[in-house]
Amino acid sequence: MKKLLLMLLFCFTLSEAKALPKGFSYLLDKAPNIALEMRYFGSQNFIGDPIEGYLAPRAILSTKGANALQKVQKELEHFDLGLKVFDAYRPQKAVAHFVRWGRDLNDTKMKSIYYPNIEKRNLFKEGYIAKRSGHSRGSTVDLTIIDLNNGSELEMGSPFDFFGKESGVFYANITPTQRANRMLLHTIMLKHGFSAYAEEWWHFTLKNEPFKGRYFDFDVE
Repeated sequence: MKKLLLMLLFCFTLSEAKALPKGFSYLLDKAPNIALEMRYFGSQNFIGDPIEGYLAPRAILSTKGANALQKVQKELEHFDLGLKVFDAYRPQKAVAHFVRWGRDLNDTKMKSIYYPNIEKRNLFKEGYIAKRSGHSRGSTVDLTIIDLNNGSELEMGSPFDFFGKESGVFYANITPTQRANRMLLHTIMLKHGFSAYAEEWWHFTLKNEPFKGRYFDFDVE
């Protein structure tokens, strides 16, 4: 019995320590204090279902990207703030899942939450869904800032993955507090080597990303 238990433990350890491609790391191995809420592993996302390729609620990034995020986290912690990550490396199969969903105009169960003012047939034309994503290169991350005293997200004026002009970094029709929070996130991420995507306040890519031009498809597990 003891031998069987040791064998099971050994197999479990091997499954947990699955090797990543060279140059990639599990984010929490590099930055263990960052909070994770991996939206595409579950159903709290614009599709409303788990997304193909997300087999575990884990965040994977290029090692360079993970190290840079750790620097952001350390600076925020001086002010009792921290990062929460919604998505990091994204398999190409997940992007393909988005595309298939986008072509099914009858599936609009999450419209009222994520794209209330945009017709689904226009999501491709307006750039909200594309056949390739920088996330699949491994150095793009979607995140926000949280209060470490209670874990609550700072108000940003629109939810993560909200399709609309309200999600733009410089959108003006939000409260002064929400605008200041967006600018804090924008400023500190740029300071530590990331570039921003002007249409999505949560979206950042490492400027010197190591796999520019390469798109990966290994599972998140």
